[in-house]
Amino acid sequence: MSARLLVVALALFLPFSALANLFTVGQRLPPVGVYDAGEVIASAGDMDYRPWNSVGLTGRVRVVMHLAGRLSARDENAPLSAALAAAHLPPARFQTSIIVNADDAIPGSAVFVRASLRSAKRESPSTQFIIDNRGAVKRAWQLTPGSAAVVVVDSAGLIRFAKEGALTPAEINQVLSLLHQLLQ
Repeated sequence: MSARLLVVALALFLPFSALANLFTVGQRLPPVGVYDAGEVIASAGDMDYRPWNSVGLTGRVRVVMHLAGRLSARDENAPLSAALAAAHLPPARFQTSIIVNADDAIPGSAVFVRASLRSAKRESPSTQFIIDNRGAVKRAWQLTPGSAAVVVVDSAGLIRFAKEGALTPAEINQVLSLLHQLLQ
């Protein structure tokens, strides 16, 4: 293949591959269900799991965070988590939903990831925690392995903001401003 033909082929392919893992503002999240583990539910002092589906992300304004089951992915958007906690948004109209891809954990650490999420659920019962043992969400949403994604959806379930990777301070402010606007 000549160099010129290779450049043309790459130029045609790259725009489509760059958009593969992006969400579309104004659209719904691609539907996906998590049936192996699923949402962490606190019941009678114990933790249980129930199937979870992204179609249920309606009724409240939400920040949906998808994290690889690694500390580095959690730390990518720790400043956003801190800002959300400090904002004291009304739990009747707002919820944070955290999906952890335990399939994308360092080998042997998935059991610690699950234990950490159960502990986090005890500390923050209004937050929705979902354990995805098989990486179904990452595949359905075409996310980058080992990373994090943040999506803001309105109460109708429409995407209002989305980004893969760490948010900048300006983007955190943008998310907080958007949340306040959506909650008025």
